[in-house]
Amino acid sequence: MREGEKAEDGAKGRGQGMSSETTVKAGLPEAFLDRMQQMLGGEYPDFLRSYQEEEIHALRVNSLKCRITEVVGKAPFSLTPVPWCSEGYYYEAKERPGLHPWHDAGVYYIQEASAMAPAEYLGALPGERILDLCGAPGGKSTQIAAAMKQQGVLICNEIHPARAKILSENVERMGICNGIVTNESPQRLAERWPEYFDRILVDAPCSGEGMFRKNADARKEWSAQQVSLCAGRQDEILECAVRMLKPGGRLVYSTCTFAPEEDEGTVFRLLEKYPELRTTAVPAGSGMTAGEPRWACPEGTAEEPHGLSDTIRLWPHKLKGEGHFVAILEKSGDGPWAAKPRDAKEKGRKKGLPDAEIESYLKFRKEYLPDVELDGTYVLFGDQLYLVPGEAPRLEGLKVLRPGLHLGTRKKNRFEPSHALALALRPEQVRDVRELSSASMELAAYLRGETLPGQGEKGWYLITADGFSIGWGKQSGSVLKNHYPKGLRKP
Repeated sequence: MREGEKAEDGAKGRGQGMSSETTVKAGLPEAFLDRMQQMLGGEYPDFLRSYQEEEIHALRVNSLKCRITEVVGKAPFSLTPVPWCSEGYYYEAKERPGLHPWHDAGVYYIQEASAMAPAEYLGALPGERILDLCGAPGGKSTQIAAAMKQQGVLICNEIHPARAKILSENVERMGICNGIVTNESPQRLAERWPEYFDRILVDAPCSGEGMFRKNADARKEWSAQQVSLCAGRQDEILECAVRMLKPGGRLVYSTCTFAPEEDEGTVFRLLEKYPELRTTAVPAGSGMTAGEPRWACPEGTAEEPHGLSDTIRLWPHKLKGEGHFVAILEKSGDGPWAAKPRDAKEKGRKKGLPDAEIESYLKFRKEYLPDVELDGTYVLFGDQLYLVPGEAPRLEGLKVLRPGLHLGTRKKNRFEPSHALALALRPEQVRDVRELSSASMELAAYLRGETLPGQGEKGWYLITADGFSIGWGKQSGSVLKNHYPKGLRKP
């Protein structure tokens, strides 16, 4: 179970639709309830009552696309701040921001509020090398990218092919230029990139207990055996992450489960195996509580080991969000990796293309994007032209879904810009722009794939929705031909 992001579900407001305690218990695994009662003691009734309340709805504004003030106060739906995320906002259940054109334009990402905490605590900075090891569906990857401000390199990885495709689509929708999407196992990446990353996020696959309120499938799939299986998998993933983290780097581990075996227990086992790691206190906000070492330590342990109380838990009965666990770990400069050169993995990096190979793109850029400067290395995959981040490591031999920003398709004597490029551009960067209102019939027709009437200079136009880039059109005579991707068109 992952971060539990989804667009809409028409749920009632929080606190409505109350059911009896018996009904709540009937919908949850008995062994889970017994353990939670032991863990929470006097708080258990409050915890149980939280299951009588409907899920919380939230979104995160994409600062790569716009300023927060351009959305908050101007959006056609109510927004109130999420305390632990400066770009996070709650919205009412009856509202449908996932169906609004701004969602298609990448203005925001529909994301569960508690799931915004791990990437916030990662503390990503522009120019760094960062890995989101278990990245799908993309909420945390795109949140990290926003903090990086298109500078540095972000590897967004997902081991499952179908989920990796969704991850890649969300990286594109949010207009990310410095993101690379891979579909690899943690073991393969660890072999390729030892001690390479400044920061790594491991939002690990888990038993999903924190999402029981909003996900009935998670309840049905739960078992004590599954908890143990998840804990073992988390140990393996984290060992790979430690190998890839540079000395002095930061590792954030998170889950959406309450199970101590997967939370404090996983951190305890990791620190027992790697003494060069240490926990760093997670700044706990209102409604968050410190992790409990007693839930993870072997019976009879006299002292708290490794500072497990530096970790935090987000509880659905204490805050507006679902259940989550977060730990920050840092790696000292001591250890066998300290003497290894960091540049070993840089040898053999793919060189950029000569101008003659990308002449059609350079002509397009000069004509339509005269003021755009994009940093990186041009790479061709067949006729598809990509801009790979300048700090990117070697990618040869890996399963790569998106090696960087997809610029477009090189065709005979011409260049056709990609949808990804449109979403990554701001209107002021493009020579010709067709501005449409999000409430207009014209924009609705454009999103259905229809041509638009109108006069203008022949050539490519950036289409905008209330000033936010959403796709391309090509003016020919009195018609603007539609280049909105067929797979994204509305019925």
